[in-house]
Amino acid sequence: MTKLQKNRLVIFSGPSCVGKSPLVKALARIYPEKYSKLKPLVLYNSRSVRPGEIEGVDYYFRTRPEIEKLKDSDYYAVMDVRGDLQAIDLKELSGTLGTSNVLFEGNPFIGRILQTHPALNDLNRLSIFMAPVTREEIIYLKNIEPAVSLPDIITDIMRRKLLRRTRRQKGELSLSDLENIERRAKSAFRELQDATHFQYVIPNHDGEDSENWDAFYYPLSDARRALLTFVSLLEEEKSAVAEQWEPELLMV
Repeated sequence: MTKLQKNRLVIFSGPSCVGKSPLVKALARIYPEKYSKLKPLVLYNSRSVRPGEIEGVDYYFRTRPEIEKLKDSDYYAVMDVRGDLQAIDLKELSGTLGTSNVLFEGNPFIGRILQTHPALNDLNRLSIFMAPVTREEIIYLKNIEPAVSLPDIITDIMRRKLLRRTRRQKGELSLSDLENIERRAKSAFRELQDATHFQYVIPNHDGEDSENWDAFYYPLSDARRALLTFVSLLEEEKSAVAEQWEPELLMV
């Protein structure tokens, strides 16, 4: 893949339900001119369609065996993500970057592939991680007495967000819903440990379950701060909110 000086791959990752999707929707709503300069990267996904999701917009929804077959091609990167099989079309990504900037919004597992895959070595990248806690809160929790389990707290934070989001989407929850929530919540701390590999971390307490994103049309509270920080980073401006996390921050 040849070096692309002009166009940029924006990698926006974080745990499930941390607030990535509502931020991108708010970007499109409040800053349409900035959003129009970013072509979304659409992945293949083996999971079922969620309420409101659209084929070819949110994902290319395929069966697991269909995505398994993509492993045989050099043009795809395939990875198991919390039990779902996902794939990146590397050739399509290369072609899109030839004409526009590209935005990936999704989980850190794919985010890391986009940072490290040999076929993508020469890309111009901006990598941003969204976290449910601040760096200062992590330091506080690591040093508080009596001692607490940081992985357990992060799991519980995300479990609550996921429960609220899924109840809003579906009302009554099935056993399958609860198992999926628990799997995603327990994965969150491991995913958070990848934040150190990203150029910037945006702390945000308003997850995908929060009404601060769209109940009043304009985002409020942490949702607003996160959106403004994301815009600043896109414009290569300094931000007082964006953090950079050292490798040892989440060692336990």
